[in-house]
Amino acid sequence: MSDAPTRSLLLVHAHPDDESITTGGTIAHYVREGVEVTVLTCLLGEEGEVIGPEWAELVADRADQLGGYRIKELSTALHELGVAGPRFLVAPGRWRDSGMAGTPAAANPRAFVNADPAEAIAGILAVIRSVRPQVVVCYDEVGGYGHPDHIQVHRFTTAAVEAAGPDAPAKLYWTVTDHDALNAGLARIGAVPHGWRRPAQGELPTFPSESVTTVLDVSGVMDAKLAALRAHATQVTVAPSGAEFALSNNIAQPVLAEEHYVLARGQLGPVGDDGLEHDLFAGL
Repeated sequence: MSDAPTRSLLLVHAHPDDESITTGGTIAHYVREGVEVTVLTCLLGEEGEVIGPEWAELVADRADQLGGYRIKELSTALHELGVAGPRFLVAPGRWRDSGMAGTPAAANPRAFVNADPAEAIAGILAVIRSVRPQVVVCYDEVGGYGHPDHIQVHRFTTAAVEAAGPDAPAKLYWTVTDHDALNAGLARIGAVPHGWRRPAQGELPTFPSESVTTVLDVSGVMDAKLAALRAHATQVTVAPSGAEFALSNNIAQPVLAEEHYVLARGQLGPVGDDGLEHDLFAGL
């Protein structure tokens, strides 16, 4: 029996489906490597749009039951990725999806943008002290694409890591979309399904490639990543090819076989010939 300490990874995400879209391959990869992986989801995604008519009555301005249904989707996706769960910040539904900036949803007193920072930070800190991760993943300062809830996750997770003291993880990463990798993926897309369209130049948000520090090859777990994406059927459609997906806007995006990160706290580990880390636990 090995005396090596168990490796532990914590990923903090805003809504159900975020974990699969941005880090699904990472989650499945490390589960298969024997890492203890915890996915902390902050909200239920009540303000999300719905693809197709089947579940259209669940949305916020109708039955307002989408959040509960998305717990089911999240549970299925996590199972496909090999993670127990779901696990929510403080409690399921403690705060509500804020919607995009400037929408009426943000005025709701229960919206995550109106959360008491002390309570939210304490909730994340409690999870850090419970699972003792060496590595934590959240979003960058703009939440990837500017969603207010993603920005809150960045702020609160960063604050919790800084407050953890001796329990602080060795590394904090941001999950990002590498500009060059996305464009290369878009260039590989052939015909798109009926009703979809290709993104306009610069329409999809990206992160500067020269600022990316870490890339993880997830080609070996694409089966799990695709299954997790398909589990979020109210939010995500996977093309029959399995090489593209689209959200409710029907804009085609590539399903990348690499996932990209920026090291925000801690020491960069050994890098490859490309100057990038290839393991979130590199150097630990």
